[in-house]
Amino acid sequence: MAINTLNFMASKKLCIFVLSLAFFLLPSFVFSQKIGYQIKLKVDNFEETEAYLGYFFGDKQYIKDTAYVEQDGQFYFEGNEKLDPGIYIVVLPPDNQYFQILVGEDEQWFSVETKAPGFDANMKIKGSKDNQLFYSYLNYLNEKRPEAKALREKLEAEKDEKKKAKLEEKLKTIDDGVKAYQQKIVSQNPQTMTAAVIKANLPLDIPEFKGKDKTESDMMAFYWMRKHWFDNIDLGDDRMVRTPFLFKKVQHYIEKMTVQHPDSISVAIDKVLEKAKPAENTFKFYLIHFLNKYAKSKIVGMDAVYVHIVDKYYKTGQAPWTEEEQLKKIIENADKLEPLLIGKIAPNIQMQYQDGSPVQLHDFKSPITVLFFWDPDCGHCKKSMPAMVDFAKKYKDKGVAVFSICTKLVTRDDEGKFSMKEVDKCWSAIEERNMDVFWNTVDPYHRSRYKTVYDIRSTPQIYVLDTDKTILSKRIGAEQLPEVVDHILLVKEKGGNGD
Repeated sequence: MAINTLNFMASKKLCIFVLSLAFFLLPSFVFSQKIGYQIKLKVDNFEETEAYLGYFFGDKQYIKDTAYVEQDGQFYFEGNEKLDPGIYIVVLPPDNQYFQILVGEDEQWFSVETKAPGFDANMKIKGSKDNQLFYSYLNYLNEKRPEAKALREKLEAEKDEKKKAKLEEKLKTIDDGVKAYQQKIVSQNPQTMTAAVIKANLPLDIPEFKGKDKTESDMMAFYWMRKHWFDNIDLGDDRMVRTPFLFKKVQHYIEKMTVQHPDSISVAIDKVLEKAKPAENTFKFYLIHFLNKYAKSKIVGMDAVYVHIVDKYYKTGQAPWTEEEQLKKIIENADKLEPLLIGKIAPNIQMQYQDGSPVQLHDFKSPITVLFFWDPDCGHCKKSMPAMVDFAKKYKDKGVAVFSICTKLVTRDDEGKFSMKEVDKCWSAIEERNMDVFWNTVDPYHRSRYKTVYDIRSTPQIYVLDTDKTILSKRIGAEQLPEVVDHILLVKEKGGNGD
Protein backbone atom coordinates (compact mmCIF):
# COMPACT_ATOMS: atom_id res chain seq x y z
CA MET A 1 0.00 0.00 0.00
CA ALA A 2 2.81 2.40 0.84
CA ILE A 3 4.39 1.88 -2.56
CA ASN A 4 1.07 2.34 -4.30
CA THR A 5 0.37 5.48 -2.30
CA LEU A 6 3.77 6.91 -3.10
CA ASN A 7 3.31 6.07 -6.75
CA PHE A 8 -0.07 7.74 -6.74
CA MET A 9 1.29 10.87 -5.04
CA ALA A 10 4.18 11.04 -7.49
CA SER A 11 1.84 10.68 -10.43
CA LYS A 12 -0.44 13.35 -9.02
CA LYS A 13 2.44 15.78 -8.58
CA LEU A 14 3.65 15.05 -12.14
CA CYS A 15 0.17 15.64 -13.48
CA ILE A 16 -0.15 18.95 -11.63
CA PHE A 17 3.27 19.99 -12.92
CA VAL A 18 2.41 19.18 -16.52
CA LEU A 19 -0.92 21.02 -16.27
CA SER A 20 0.80 24.01 -14.69
CA LEU A 21 3.39 24.01 -17.43
CA ALA A 22 0.69 23.83 -20.08
CA PHE A 23 -1.20 26.70 -18.45
CA PHE A 24 2.01 28.70 -18.27
CA LEU A 25 2.79 28.11 -21.94
CA LEU A 26 -0.78 28.73 -23.21
CA PRO A 27 -0.64 32.53 -23.43
CA SER A 28 2.59 32.44 -25.44
CA PHE A 29 1.08 29.90 -27.83
CA VAL A 30 -2.12 31.89 -28.24
CA PHE A 31 -0.42 35.22 -28.79
CA SER A 32 1.99 33.68 -31.31
CA GLN A 33 -0.94 33.21 -33.69
CA LYS A 34 -1.24 36.17 -36.06
CA ILE A 35 -4.73 37.61 -36.16
CA GLY A 36 -6.04 39.83 -38.95
CA TYR A 37 -3.47 41.54 -41.15
CA GLN A 38 -0.42 43.77 -40.93
CA ILE A 39 1.41 45.28 -43.86
CA LYS A 40 4.48 47.22 -42.83
CA LEU A 41 5.50 49.89 -45.33
CA LYS A 42 8.68 51.92 -45.76
CA VAL A 43 9.14 54.27 -48.73
CA ASP A 44 12.41 56.16 -49.09
CA ASN A 45 12.15 59.73 -50.45
CA PHE A 46 8.53 59.95 -49.33
CA GLU A 47 8.02 62.82 -46.90
CA GLU A 48 4.26 62.72 -46.27
CA THR A 49 2.89 61.49 -42.95
CA GLU A 50 0.06 59.29 -44.20
CA ALA A 51 -0.50 56.61 -46.81
CA TYR A 52 -3.54 54.70 -48.00
CA LEU A 53 -4.28 51.08 -48.71
CA GLY A 54 -6.83 50.69 -51.47
CA TYR A 55 -8.26 47.79 -53.41
CA PHE A 56 -9.97 47.01 -56.68
CA PHE A 57 -13.53 45.75 -56.67
CA GLY A 58 -15.34 45.33 -59.95
CA ASP A 59 -14.93 48.56 -61.89
CA LYS A 60 -14.14 50.73 -58.85
CA GLN A 61 -11.33 51.36 -56.39
CA TYR A 62 -11.91 51.84 -52.68
CA ILE A 63 -9.81 52.89 -49.69
CA LYS A 64 -9.52 50.12 -47.11
CA ASP A 65 -7.10 51.57 -44.58
CA THR A 66 -5.11 54.68 -43.70
CA ALA A 67 -1.72 54.51 -41.99
CA TYR A 68 0.29 57.28 -40.37
CA VAL A 69 4.05 57.36 -40.16
CA GLU A 70 5.45 55.97 -36.91
CA GLN A 71 8.57 56.99 -35.04
CA ASP A 72 10.55 54.33 -36.88
CA GLY A 73 9.66 56.02 -40.19
CA GLN A 74 7.34 53.22 -41.26
CA PHE A 75 3.63 52.91 -41.92
CA TYR A 76 1.53 50.06 -40.54
CA PHE A 77 -1.66 48.98 -42.26
CA GLU A 78 -3.31 46.62 -39.80
CA GLY A 79 -6.64 45.27 -38.67
CA ASN A 80 -8.18 42.50 -36.57
CA GLU A 81 -9.91 40.84 -39.52
CA LYS A 82 -8.23 39.36 -42.55
CA LEU A 83 -8.25 41.23 -45.84
CA ASP A 84 -10.18 39.68 -48.69
CA PRO A 85 -7.56 38.28 -51.09
CA GLY A 86 -6.87 40.18 -54.29
CA ILE A 87 -4.81 42.99 -55.76
CA TYR A 88 -4.42 46.01 -53.47
CA ILE A 89 -2.81 49.38 -54.10
CA VAL A 90 -0.65 51.49 -51.83
CA VAL A 91 -1.53 55.12 -52.60
CA LEU A 92 0.87 57.92 -51.69
CA PRO A 93 -0.31 61.54 -51.41
CA PRO A 94 -0.24 64.31 -52.46
CA ASP A 95 -0.13 63.27 -56.14
CA ASN A 96 -1.58 59.79 -55.44
CA GLN A 97 1.18 57.76 -57.00
CA TYR A 98 0.62 54.10 -56.28
CA PHE A 99 1.99 50.60 -56.61
CA GLN A 100 0.29 47.23 -56.41
CA ILE A 101 0.64 44.45 -53.88
CA LEU A 102 -0.95 41.04 -53.71
CA VAL A 103 -2.84 39.87 -50.64
CA GLY A 104 -3.42 36.13 -50.29
CA GLU A 105 -5.43 34.14 -47.78
CA ASP A 106 -2.26 32.94 -46.02
CA GLU A 107 0.00 35.94 -46.62
CA GLN A 108 -1.42 38.88 -44.68
CA TRP A 109 1.55 39.75 -42.49
CA PHE A 110 4.46 41.07 -44.53
CA SER A 111 6.69 44.09 -45.03
CA VAL A 112 7.16 46.27 -48.10
CA GLU A 113 10.17 48.50 -48.65
CA THR A 114 10.70 50.60 -51.76
CA LYS A 115 11.89 53.96 -53.01
CA ALA A 116 10.29 56.87 -54.82
CA PRO A 117 10.47 57.16 -57.74
CA GLY A 118 10.82 53.73 -59.32
CA PHE A 119 8.69 51.71 -56.92
CA ASP A 120 8.87 48.45 -58.90
CA ALA A 121 12.63 48.42 -59.46
CA ASN A 122 13.37 49.16 -55.79
CA MET A 123 10.80 46.79 -54.30
CA LYS A 124 11.85 44.59 -51.37
CA ILE A 125 9.21 42.40 -49.77
CA LYS A 126 9.58 40.07 -46.81
CA GLY A 127 7.00 37.57 -45.61
CA SER A 128 5.16 37.16 -48.90
CA LYS A 129 6.52 34.75 -51.51
CA ASP A 130 3.67 35.64 -53.84
CA ASN A 131 4.65 39.33 -53.88
CA GLN A 132 8.30 38.42 -54.35
CA LEU A 133 7.32 36.33 -57.36
CA PHE A 134 5.04 39.09 -58.64
CA TYR A 135 7.73 41.77 -58.56
CA SER A 136 10.32 39.44 -59.98
CA TYR A 137 7.96 39.02 -62.93
CA LEU A 138 7.24 42.78 -63.25
CA ASN A 139 10.94 43.63 -63.21
CA TYR A 140 11.63 40.96 -65.83
CA LEU A 141 9.03 42.60 -68.11
CA ASN A 142 10.50 46.05 -67.42
CA GLU A 143 13.90 44.76 -68.53
CA LYS A 144 12.54 43.34 -71.78
CA ARG A 145 10.33 46.30 -72.80
CA PRO A 146 13.10 48.79 -73.78
CA GLU A 147 14.87 46.15 -75.85
CA ALA A 148 11.65 45.20 -77.67
CA LYS A 149 10.71 48.86 -78.17
CA ALA A 150 14.10 49.67 -79.71
CA LEU A 151 13.78 46.73 -82.11
CA ARG A 152 10.28 47.80 -83.19
CA GLU A 153 11.51 51.33 -83.90
CA LYS A 154 14.34 49.96 -86.02
CA LEU A 155 11.92 47.65 -87.80
CA GLU A 156 9.61 50.53 -88.72
CA ALA A 157 12.47 52.56 -90.14
CA GLU A 158 14.26 49.69 -91.92
CA LYS A 159 13.77 49.37 -95.70
CA ASP A 160 16.05 46.41 -96.42
CA GLU A 161 13.99 43.18 -96.38
CA LYS A 162 16.85 40.98 -95.16
CA LYS A 163 17.62 43.29 -92.26
CA LYS A 164 13.89 43.51 -91.45
CA ALA A 165 13.72 39.71 -91.30
CA LYS A 166 16.61 39.64 -88.82
CA LEU A 167 14.96 42.28 -86.66
CA GLU A 168 11.69 40.36 -86.73
CA GLU A 169 13.55 37.21 -85.66
CA LYS A 170 15.10 39.05 -82.71
CA LEU A 171 11.67 40.37 -81.69
CA LYS A 172 10.25 36.86 -81.91
CA THR A 173 13.07 35.56 -79.71
CA ILE A 174 12.20 38.12 -77.02
CA ASP A 175 8.50 37.36 -77.35
CA ASP A 176 9.09 33.61 -77.10
CA GLY A 177 11.29 34.16 -74.07
CA VAL A 178 8.57 36.16 -72.31
CA LYS A 179 5.98 33.50 -73.10
CA ALA A 180 8.24 30.75 -71.80
CA TYR A 181 8.89 32.73 -68.60
CA GLN A 182 5.16 33.26 -68.09
CA GLN A 183 4.37 29.59 -68.65
CA LYS A 184 7.09 28.60 -66.21
CA ILE A 185 5.63 30.78 -63.45
CA VAL A 186 2.10 29.50 -64.10
CA SER A 187 3.10 25.82 -64.17
CA GLN A 188 5.46 25.95 -61.17
CA ASN A 189 3.28 28.22 -58.98
CA PRO A 190 -0.30 27.30 -59.94
CA GLN A 191 -1.97 28.39 -56.68
CA THR A 192 -0.38 31.83 -56.46
CA MET A 193 -2.11 35.09 -57.26
CA THR A 194 0.82 35.92 -59.55
CA ALA A 195 0.10 32.86 -61.70
CA ALA A 196 -3.61 33.68 -61.79
CA VAL A 197 -2.89 37.26 -62.89
CA ILE A 198 -0.45 36.20 -65.60
CA LYS A 199 -2.75 33.49 -66.95
CA ALA A 200 -5.78 35.80 -66.98
CA ASN A 201 -3.95 38.27 -69.20
CA LEU A 202 -2.50 35.78 -71.67
CA PRO A 203 -3.92 36.14 -75.19
CA LEU A 204 -6.02 33.26 -76.45
CA ASP A 205 -4.21 30.87 -78.77
CA ILE A 206 -6.73 31.01 -81.62
CA PRO A 207 -6.54 28.13 -84.12
CA GLU A 208 -6.18 28.92 -87.81
CA PHE A 209 -9.55 28.71 -89.52
CA LYS A 210 -10.03 28.30 -93.26
CA GLY A 211 -13.38 29.39 -94.63
CA LYS A 212 -14.42 30.01 -98.20
CA ASP A 213 -13.12 33.58 -97.83
CA LYS A 214 -11.50 35.87 -95.25
CA THR A 215 -14.85 37.03 -93.88
CA GLU A 216 -15.93 33.49 -93.12
CA SER A 217 -12.54 32.64 -91.62
CA ASP A 218 -12.73 35.71 -89.39
CA MET A 219 -16.24 34.79 -88.25
CA MET A 220 -15.15 31.24 -87.41
CA ALA A 221 -12.27 32.66 -85.35
CA PHE A 222 -14.66 35.08 -83.63
CA TYR A 223 -17.09 32.33 -82.64
CA TRP A 224 -14.23 30.21 -81.32
CA MET A 225 -12.90 33.15 -79.32
CA ARG A 226 -16.33 33.87 -77.85
CA LYS A 227 -16.69 30.25 -76.76
CA HIS A 228 -13.23 30.22 -75.14
CA TRP A 229 -13.21 33.81 -73.82
CA PHE A 230 -12.84 32.75 -70.17
CA ASP A 231 -10.44 29.82 -70.70
CA ASN A 232 -7.56 31.61 -68.97
CA ILE A 233 -9.48 33.17 -66.12
CA ASP A 234 -11.31 31.45 -63.29
CA LEU A 235 -14.49 33.41 -62.53
CA GLY A 236 -15.02 31.05 -59.60
CA ASP A 237 -11.87 32.40 -57.93
CA ASP A 238 -13.03 35.15 -55.57
CA ARG A 239 -9.64 36.87 -55.79
CA MET A 240 -10.39 37.86 -59.38
CA VAL A 241 -13.17 40.33 -58.52
CA ARG A 242 -10.48 42.36 -56.71
CA THR A 243 -8.35 42.93 -59.78
CA PRO A 244 -8.25 45.81 -62.30
CA PHE A 245 -8.86 43.56 -65.32
CA LEU A 246 -11.77 41.19 -64.60
CA PHE A 247 -14.52 43.80 -65.05
CA LYS A 248 -13.11 44.90 -68.41
CA LYS A 249 -12.92 41.29 -69.58
CA VAL A 250 -16.52 40.55 -68.58
CA GLN A 251 -17.76 43.85 -70.02
CA HIS A 252 -16.05 43.14 -73.34
CA TYR A 253 -17.64 39.69 -73.47
CA ILE A 254 -21.15 41.05 -72.83
CA GLU A 255 -20.93 44.18 -75.00
CA LYS A 256 -18.53 43.24 -77.81
CA MET A 257 -18.57 39.45 -78.07
CA THR A 258 -22.34 39.10 -77.76
CA VAL A 259 -25.06 40.09 -80.23
CA GLN A 260 -26.86 43.05 -78.65
CA HIS A 261 -30.24 41.37 -78.52
CA PRO A 262 -31.96 40.76 -75.15
CA ASP A 263 -32.07 36.98 -75.63
CA SER A 264 -28.37 36.75 -76.55
CA ILE A 265 -27.34 39.05 -73.71
CA SER A 266 -29.38 37.02 -71.21
CA VAL A 267 -27.62 33.82 -72.32
CA ALA A 268 -24.20 35.51 -71.98
CA ILE A 269 -25.04 36.83 -68.50
CA ASP A 270 -26.16 33.37 -67.43
CA LYS A 271 -22.80 31.99 -68.57
CA VAL A 272 -20.88 34.58 -66.55
CA LEU A 273 -22.97 34.04 -63.43
CA GLU A 274 -22.79 30.25 -63.68
CA LYS A 275 -18.99 30.41 -63.83
CA ALA A 276 -18.94 32.89 -60.93
CA LYS A 277 -21.19 30.87 -58.60
CA PRO A 278 -18.35 29.21 -56.65
CA ALA A 279 -17.08 32.70 -55.76
CA GLU A 280 -19.74 34.25 -53.51
CA ASN A 281 -18.50 37.84 -53.72
CA THR A 282 -17.97 37.69 -57.48
CA PHE A 283 -21.41 36.20 -58.09
CA LYS A 284 -23.03 38.82 -55.86
CA PHE A 285 -21.19 41.70 -57.51
CA TYR A 286 -22.09 40.71 -61.06
CA LEU A 287 -25.70 39.79 -60.29
CA ILE A 288 -26.26 43.24 -58.74
CA HIS A 289 -24.27 44.92 -61.52
CA PHE A 290 -26.29 43.33 -64.32
CA LEU A 291 -29.60 43.99 -62.54
CA ASN A 292 -28.83 47.70 -62.15
CA LYS A 293 -27.32 48.04 -65.63
CA TYR A 294 -30.39 46.73 -67.42
CA ALA A 295 -32.84 48.37 -65.05
CA LYS A 296 -31.36 51.73 -66.07
CA SER A 297 -30.75 50.94 -69.75
CA LYS A 298 -32.13 53.49 -72.20
CA ILE A 299 -31.80 51.06 -75.11
CA VAL A 300 -35.17 49.89 -76.41
CA GLY A 301 -35.99 46.31 -75.42
CA MET A 302 -33.24 45.83 -72.85
CA ASP A 303 -35.79 45.69 -70.05
CA ALA A 304 -36.22 42.07 -71.16
CA VAL A 305 -32.76 41.36 -69.75
CA TYR A 306 -33.79 42.91 -66.43
CA VAL A 307 -36.92 40.74 -66.32
CA HIS A 308 -34.85 37.65 -67.13
CA ILE A 309 -32.43 38.36 -64.28
CA VAL A 310 -35.24 38.90 -61.80
CA ASP A 311 -37.14 35.78 -62.89
CA LYS A 312 -34.12 33.47 -62.88
CA TYR A 313 -32.18 34.73 -59.86
CA TYR A 314 -34.17 37.02 -57.57
CA LYS A 315 -37.44 35.08 -57.67
CA THR A 316 -35.61 31.82 -56.98
CA GLY A 317 -33.80 32.98 -53.85
CA GLN A 318 -30.34 33.35 -55.39
CA ALA A 319 -29.91 36.87 -54.04
CA PRO A 320 -30.29 36.21 -50.27
CA TRP A 321 -28.50 39.45 -49.38
CA THR A 322 -31.43 41.52 -50.71
CA GLU A 323 -33.67 42.96 -48.01
CA GLU A 324 -37.23 41.68 -48.10
CA GLU A 325 -38.83 45.04 -48.92
CA GLN A 326 -36.32 45.74 -51.68
CA LEU A 327 -36.76 42.25 -53.12
CA LYS A 328 -40.50 42.78 -53.23
CA LYS A 329 -40.06 46.03 -55.20
CA ILE A 330 -37.66 44.41 -57.66
CA ILE A 331 -40.04 41.54 -58.34
CA GLU A 332 -43.08 43.81 -58.62
CA ASN A 333 -41.24 46.01 -61.11
CA ALA A 334 -40.27 43.02 -63.25
CA ASP A 335 -43.83 41.71 -63.14
CA LYS A 336 -45.09 45.08 -64.44
CA LEU A 337 -42.59 45.08 -67.28
CA GLU A 338 -43.03 41.45 -68.34
CA PRO A 339 -46.35 41.89 -70.25
CA LEU A 340 -44.91 44.96 -72.02
CA LEU A 341 -41.77 43.38 -73.44
CA ILE A 342 -41.10 43.60 -77.16
CA GLY A 343 -42.64 40.56 -78.80
CA LYS A 344 -45.53 40.33 -76.33
CA ILE A 345 -49.14 41.04 -77.29
CA ALA A 346 -49.99 44.51 -76.02
CA PRO A 347 -52.53 44.34 -73.16
CA ASN A 348 -56.05 45.06 -74.34
CA ILE A 349 -57.74 48.15 -72.92
CA GLN A 350 -61.15 49.71 -73.55
CA MET A 351 -61.26 53.43 -74.19
CA GLN A 352 -63.91 55.81 -75.55
CA TYR A 353 -64.12 58.43 -78.26
CA GLN A 354 -65.35 61.97 -77.61
CA ASP A 355 -68.95 60.97 -78.30
CA GLY A 356 -68.71 58.30 -75.60
CA SER A 357 -68.70 55.31 -77.95
CA PRO A 358 -66.37 52.54 -76.71
CA VAL A 359 -63.39 51.13 -78.56
CA GLN A 360 -61.06 48.33 -77.56
CA LEU A 361 -57.44 48.48 -78.60
CA HIS A 362 -57.50 44.93 -79.96
CA ASP A 363 -60.56 45.75 -82.09
CA PHE A 364 -58.84 48.74 -83.62
CA LYS A 365 -57.83 47.63 -87.12
CA SER A 366 -54.61 48.89 -88.63
CA PRO A 367 -51.53 47.16 -90.14
CA ILE A 368 -49.41 49.24 -87.76
CA THR A 369 -50.76 50.99 -84.67
CA VAL A 370 -48.82 53.69 -82.86
CA LEU A 371 -50.13 53.74 -79.30
CA PHE A 372 -49.59 57.29 -78.03
CA PHE A 373 -50.12 58.36 -74.39
CA TRP A 374 -50.08 62.12 -73.81
CA ASP A 375 -51.26 64.87 -71.48
CA PRO A 376 -52.40 68.39 -72.51
CA ASP A 377 -50.37 70.01 -69.71
CA CYS A 378 -47.20 67.99 -70.37
CA GLY A 379 -44.36 70.17 -71.68
CA HIS A 380 -42.63 67.32 -73.54
CA CYS A 381 -45.96 66.37 -75.12
CA LYS A 382 -46.40 69.91 -76.43
CA LYS A 383 -42.90 69.87 -77.95
CA SER A 384 -43.35 66.48 -79.58
CA MET A 385 -46.89 67.08 -80.88
CA PRO A 386 -45.97 68.83 -84.18
CA ALA A 387 -43.68 65.90 -85.05
CA MET A 388 -46.42 63.42 -84.10
CA VAL A 389 -49.02 65.21 -86.24
CA ASP A 390 -46.64 65.42 -89.18
CA PHE A 391 -45.81 61.72 -88.82
CA ALA A 392 -49.49 60.70 -88.73
CA LYS A 393 -50.22 62.65 -91.91
CA LYS A 394 -47.26 61.26 -93.84
CA TYR A 395 -47.73 57.63 -92.81
CA LYS A 396 -51.52 57.45 -92.94
CA ASP A 397 -51.47 56.05 -96.47
CA LYS A 398 -48.79 53.51 -95.49
CA GLY A 399 -51.13 51.64 -93.17
CA VAL A 400 -50.09 53.43 -89.98
CA ALA A 401 -52.61 54.83 -87.49
CA VAL A 402 -52.04 56.71 -84.25
CA PHE A 403 -54.26 55.45 -81.42
CA SER A 404 -54.09 58.42 -79.08
CA ILE A 405 -54.89 58.25 -75.36
CA CYS A 406 -55.22 61.46 -73.41
CA THR A 407 -54.35 60.67 -69.80
CA LYS A 408 -56.61 63.24 -68.11
CA LEU A 409 -59.12 61.81 -65.60
CA VAL A 410 -62.27 63.11 -63.94
CA THR A 411 -61.81 65.03 -60.71
CA ARG A 412 -64.13 66.01 -57.88
CA ASP A 413 -65.29 69.56 -57.34
CA ASP A 414 -65.64 71.35 -54.02
CA GLU A 415 -68.95 69.63 -53.41
CA GLY A 416 -67.48 66.19 -54.04
CA LYS A 417 -69.20 65.74 -57.39
CA PHE A 418 -67.40 64.36 -60.44
CA SER A 419 -66.11 67.02 -62.81
CA MET A 420 -65.08 66.58 -66.48
CA LYS A 421 -63.11 69.84 -66.40
CA GLU A 422 -59.71 68.12 -66.77
CA VAL A 423 -60.93 65.67 -69.43
CA ASP A 424 -62.31 68.56 -71.47
CA LYS A 425 -58.75 69.85 -71.77
CA CYS A 426 -58.07 66.82 -73.99
CA TRP A 427 -60.62 67.85 -76.60
CA SER A 428 -59.59 71.50 -76.51
CA ALA A 429 -55.94 70.58 -77.03
CA ILE A 430 -56.81 68.18 -79.85
CA GLU A 431 -58.56 70.98 -81.71
CA GLU A 432 -55.87 73.56 -81.01
CA ARG A 433 -52.97 71.29 -82.04
CA ASN A 434 -54.55 69.82 -85.16
CA MET A 435 -54.59 66.34 -83.67
CA ASP A 436 -57.71 65.27 -85.53
CA VAL A 437 -55.46 63.09 -87.70
CA PHE A 438 -55.19 60.74 -84.67
CA TRP A 439 -57.81 58.33 -83.35
CA ASN A 440 -58.32 60.24 -80.09
CA THR A 441 -59.61 58.46 -77.00
CA VAL A 442 -59.91 58.83 -73.23
CA ASP A 443 -60.82 56.71 -70.21
CA PRO A 444 -62.14 59.37 -67.81
CA TYR A 445 -62.78 57.03 -64.89
CA HIS A 446 -59.69 54.91 -65.48
CA ARG A 447 -61.79 51.76 -65.63
CA SER A 448 -59.25 50.01 -67.86
CA ARG A 449 -56.42 50.87 -65.42
CA TYR A 450 -54.26 51.62 -68.46
CA LYS A 451 -51.79 53.71 -66.47
CA THR A 452 -50.99 50.68 -64.34
CA VAL A 453 -51.22 48.17 -67.17
CA TYR A 454 -48.85 50.17 -69.41
CA ASP A 455 -46.71 51.47 -66.55
CA ILE A 456 -47.38 55.10 -67.51
CA ARG A 457 -45.35 57.11 -65.02
CA SER A 458 -44.68 60.01 -67.37
CA THR A 459 -45.79 61.26 -70.77
CA PRO A 460 -45.42 61.09 -73.69
CA GLN A 461 -45.14 57.33 -74.12
CA ILE A 462 -45.16 55.55 -77.48
CA TYR A 463 -45.65 51.89 -78.39
CA VAL A 464 -45.53 50.54 -81.96
CA LEU A 465 -47.79 47.52 -82.58
CA ASP A 466 -48.33 45.26 -85.57
CA THR A 467 -51.63 43.99 -87.00
CA ASP A 468 -52.01 41.46 -84.16
CA LYS A 469 -51.09 44.13 -81.61
CA THR A 470 -47.69 42.55 -80.96
CA ILE A 471 -45.28 45.10 -79.47
CA LEU A 472 -42.59 45.89 -82.06
CA SER A 473 -41.02 48.89 -80.38
CA LYS A 474 -41.67 51.16 -77.41
CA ARG A 475 -40.45 54.00 -75.23
CA ILE A 476 -39.19 55.96 -78.23
CA GLY A 477 -39.44 59.66 -79.03
CA ALA A 478 -41.63 61.21 -81.71
CA GLU A 479 -38.51 62.14 -83.70
CA GLN A 480 -37.50 58.45 -83.84
CA LEU A 481 -40.86 57.21 -85.12
CA PRO A 482 -40.21 57.65 -88.87
CA GLU A 483 -36.95 55.70 -88.74
CA VAL A 484 -38.46 52.92 -86.59
CA VAL A 485 -41.61 52.57 -88.69
CA ASP A 486 -39.66 52.71 -91.97
CA HIS A 487 -37.57 49.79 -90.73
CA ILE A 488 -40.70 47.85 -89.74
CA LEU A 489 -42.31 48.49 -93.13
CA LEU A 490 -39.15 47.42 -94.94
CA VAL A 491 -38.97 44.18 -92.97
CA LYS A 492 -42.65 43.50 -93.58
CA GLU A 493 -42.12 44.11 -97.29
CA LYS A 494 -39.36 41.49 -97.28
CA GLY A 495 -41.56 39.03 -95.42
CA GLY A 496 -40.13 39.47 -91.89
CA ASN A 497 -41.89 40.08 -88.61
CA GLY A 498 -40.58 43.59 -87.94
CA ASP A 499 -38.22 42.66 -85.09
